[in-house]
Amino acid sequence: MTVTIKDVAKLANVAPSTVSRVIADNPRISEETKIRVRKAMEKLGYHPNLIARSLASKSTQSIGLVMPSSADKVFQNPFFPEVIRGISKGAHEKEYSLYWSTGETTDEIYEGVVQMVQGRRVDGLVLLYSRFDDEVVNYLQKNNFPFVVIGKPYKDIEQITHVDNDNFRASKEVTEYLIGLGHERIAFVGGSLSLVVTIDRLLGYETAIKNAGLPNRDEYISNEEFLKEGGQEAITELLSLSEPPTALVVADDLMALGVVNKLDEIGKVVPDDISVVSFNNVLLTEISRPPLTSVDINIFRLGYEAAKNLIEKVEDPQEPVKRIIIPHQLIKRQSCGEIEA
Repeated sequence: MTVTIKDVAKLANVAPSTVSRVIADNPRISEETKIRVRKAMEKLGYHPNLIARSLASKSTQSIGLVMPSSADKVFQNPFFPEVIRGISKGAHEKEYSLYWSTGETTDEIYEGVVQMVQGRRVDGLVLLYSRFDDEVVNYLQKNNFPFVVIGKPYKDIEQITHVDNDNFRASKEVTEYLIGLGHERIAFVGGSLSLVVTIDRLLGYETAIKNAGLPNRDEYISNEEFLKEGGQEAITELLSLSEPPTALVVADDLMALGVVNKLDEIGKVVPDDISVVSFNNVLLTEISRPPLTSVDINIFRLGYEAAKNLIEKVEDPQEPVKRIIIPHQLIKRQSCGEIEA
């Protein structure tokens, strides 16, 4: 027999309208009443009809996720499952579901966003990247549609709520760490230069090199995809130089794993022959051989804060724009060593 809202109201000794308000988490209902109604719901095994609730409130109770590229590439990188885990936690706490869109090209990604917005499939969007001159951002701003960016926006930074790390500072710190170990020939391996995170980390690296009075060598900067193969291609190019680097700042753990695997393939030892430090501190860094020194950027919290702040914006359009900076920490392991004088 189907349990109805009236059954819950009878057991909790309240009006059916009160049960509806408890389901909607109406602030006018006292905590004592909310607890009593929820206990009655649990005892009777009552589950609210979220679809009917959404239709009544003209809300989808869903948030959309916009990936930077195709699903097959995105899910090769452990960053994305972890950030989505954080988003899922934030969404679940507010009873929102997730809807995501990917595309092979920027045009396909854009079309997917337009379909989500115009089809009213979601109440707001989380962009899991920040790209230079992104037409998705331009479209969302033009249509005044709620969205949050994971990363630093390329422009209109004071007008867009975003969750980020201080990538400039983190990259500067890890480069200084390598300089402190005696390294003078330090290379940078980053992702696409169309991504703001790559530029911020590159600028941090270059600033540390300049402050130390070391030459800034163009040939020591390599930009590939945030994939294992990207790291392999980068280290192959760098080792072909007449004066190869003795240390690497790698902007992503998956790329760094590709670097370490390639070095092992050609008989180079980390850190004896070359030191490696990377970003994200995913599980791969601990199981790598040797374990990788990496910057923990707290990926889960990036996702959680993005979902939480998007839902706040959806439920209150007057919510102010926020810039949320998640702290980072350098986790030192066995992939970096001092260089002999």
